[in-house]
Amino acid sequence: MSNTAEELKLCQEESEAERIYKAQHRAYKENPYPSYEERKANLIKLEKIMVDNQAAIAEAISKDYGNRAQQETELIELFLSIDGVRYARKKLKKWMKPQRRSVSIWFAGAQNRVLAQPKGIVGLIAPWNYPLFLVMSPLASILASGNRCMIKMAANSKNLCELLSVLFKEAFPEEMVAILPGVKASNFTPLPFDHIVFTGSPETGKTIMKIAAENLIPVTLELGGKSPTIVGDDFDMKTAAERIMQGKFLNAGQTCVAPDYLFVPADKVELFIEAAKESIARRYSGLESKDYTSIIDEKAFARLSMVLDDAAQKGASVVSLMKGDAKSTESRKIAPHVMTDVNDDMVVMKDEIFGPILPIKPYTNIDEVLTFINDRERPLALYIFSNNKKLQDKIIKNTLSGGVCINETVLHAGQHDMPFGGVGNSGMGHYHGQEGFNEFSKLRPIFKQFKFPALPLLYPPYGKMFKTIYQLMIKLKI
Repeated sequence: MSNTAEELKLCQEESEAERIYKAQHRAYKENPYPSYEERKANLIKLEKIMVDNQAAIAEAISKDYGNRAQQETELIELFLSIDGVRYARKKLKKWMKPQRRSVSIWFAGAQNRVLAQPKGIVGLIAPWNYPLFLVMSPLASILASGNRCMIKMAANSKNLCELLSVLFKEAFPEEMVAILPGVKASNFTPLPFDHIVFTGSPETGKTIMKIAAENLIPVTLELGGKSPTIVGDDFDMKTAAERIMQGKFLNAGQTCVAPDYLFVPADKVELFIEAAKESIARRYSGLESKDYTSIIDEKAFARLSMVLDDAAQKGASVVSLMKGDAKSTESRKIAPHVMTDVNDDMVVMKDEIFGPILPIKPYTNIDEVLTFINDRERPLALYIFSNNKKLQDKIIKNTLSGGVCINETVLHAGQHDMPFGGVGNSGMGHYHGQEGFNEFSKLRPIFKQFKFPALPLLYPPYGKMFKTIYQLMIKLKI
């Protein structure tokens, strides 16, 4: 393509993004507080898009990956998204109801209430790893709170993006919701949105935040990080392996809340690895299994291959948990791997893995584990496998992460009545449930004065009356 053609294409993209933004801005000004009926109707449309197009959605995602089982998409993307929209619809009337707040005795007769009002237009930037769920889940909160939304999907989600763009155009006017296929981040992020939601890496999140700061735009950043998993000495290793294998190797490990590294009691490491091999053998016959997901693209495949090679060259013991070949360039698949004898010089312990590799660190004392975790950036998730409540409590209260699962992994992200979000390097802000509704609303405090207020007694000119009342206000502990 010539430079002139490229420039024209960029101008067209920019004008399209700006045109839709202006349309949504006009629509917001005309209807800044959509009714309950309007919001409910939008959620019903959102649900219908997914329910009526399940097979097409799963097929599009599989094409984008190279291979992902339809059943995996149905479970972790379609079901969770549909269930989340239904939950929002069920709770919507309660969330929209103005909240009554107490009034101090010194303002007796007055009234306080908080009204959740839409912020306006939300820019939603979604990643490729869960391209449906990470659009629909925040979008349910955005629409429930009465906002309009423009959506930029990842370049690696081309097939799904084109499908959803058509489906959304059929269901929604573009001044309500619009998906913009092919739009560049440079033409999307600088728009003066009223809120931006981004899911992706911490480094890109920092860039998004800097751009948003130019217009003082609030942001919700759902980032990643190295989520630690701790298996207590009291917990059954086979059960732990079974559950950890599911959370870690779901979507071939390309999950922001996947266990990133694992602490196992020193004398039980081999037992855990054997249990992990048995678990994987029951799930997948080998790399040729259609139930096992491909790595998203060649760049990611090369990066993960480098991570494996780097660890082996630096002394780690690398074990493939799957029978047969450990890698396939043709299908872009990498078998589930565990590794021991890892150290901080290895890439696997420095960067978020985002693939089917799980380093194992033996431990003898839980305090070593807590020190290791707390010396690093705060993760998006932390997983504890133990039935010892004192141990659970000690780990939770002496660490900080976006979320926690006890005796399970990943599933906290699918709980619609709990906030989902990171902390520090793993993100800021929340969506899901009431917290998601609040995140995209301006919680507007409204004070209504009493017909006969006492406040004029404190008006100037100040004298004995003021002094007497003021001393009474200070002395009384009400």
